[in-house]
Amino acid sequence: MTAPVPAPAPAPAAPSIHRRAVITWLAVYPTITVALALLRPLLRDVPLPVQTLVLTVIAIPVVVYLLVPALMKANAALAARRR
Repeated sequence: MTAPVPAPAPAPAAPSIHRRAVITWLAVYPTITVALALLRPLLRDVPLPVQTLVLTVIAIPVVVYLLVPALMKANAALAARRR
């Protein structure tokens, strides 16, 4: 006879859409601000659509792969501490 397998711990609830919006904003706003400050001198004479393309090519991966996951993890840690 085998011992019963313990049930896995329940997954933490996903943050509300409002909290996710704030987390996304907290990642996007500073990223765009810093990128604009650094790129403005280099892209001054480039057409606006190309400036936007360069900005988004840099900002989107930083936000999606680095900042939002880190902020979501921090949010989960804060939510766990409140329980």
